[in-house]
Amino acid sequence: MDITPSVVEEMAADYRETEPLAAVEGDHVEMLPDTFASGEFGWRDAIWVVRWYYRRFLGAVPNARRRAGEAAFEDNDFEEVRSAIQDVAASRDVEFQLERLTALEGVDVPVASAFLQFVDPESALVLGEREWTVLREAGALSGPYPEAPSPADYRAYLEAARAVANRCDCDAWTLYQAIWRLYKETHEERPAP
Repeated sequence: MDITPSVVEEMAADYRETEPLAAVEGDHVEMLPDTFASGEFGWRDAIWVVRWYYRRFLGAVPNARRRAGEAAFEDNDFEEVRSAIQDVAASRDVEFQLERLTALEGVDVPVASAFLQFVDPESALVLGEREWTVLREAGALSGPYPEAPSPADYRAYLEAARAVANRCDCDAWTLYQAIWRLYKETHEERPAP
């Protein structure tokens, strides 16, 4: 599979037209970067990112796992969450950002990457098995998706994703949309005509 500028453009447009969460995601991509940077956000904004991470799969993540992840995050003190997100928004050091976010309850590297994507949708990309698989199949990554992704795994993934985005002259959010649709096109069964 080759990820070209025209493929990214076509798949991202398809994403915006067909994916059920596209409109609400678009609203959050526009709102959350400034909101997170300023600290002028509420608990619902922060928990939305965690819920989005699990719920974007529209039921494919087992309910028990999703609920456990969301409940663990809800155990955090909101002021600590606010402080962590503001610190992350003020930094461009991925190592620091991941360290700060994963210190929160219920936030592993993949969930932290969701926060990074909504803090900086221009250059950060959420990490998941689908995204990793598409980039691996395009030759941008080697090896299967890690069982428990580490900060080093995320840095390698982000570097590969940014290289693809640069080559395709798009931002990370557009690349995410294209990757999501590419995965569906190549990995999900289609109903018989």
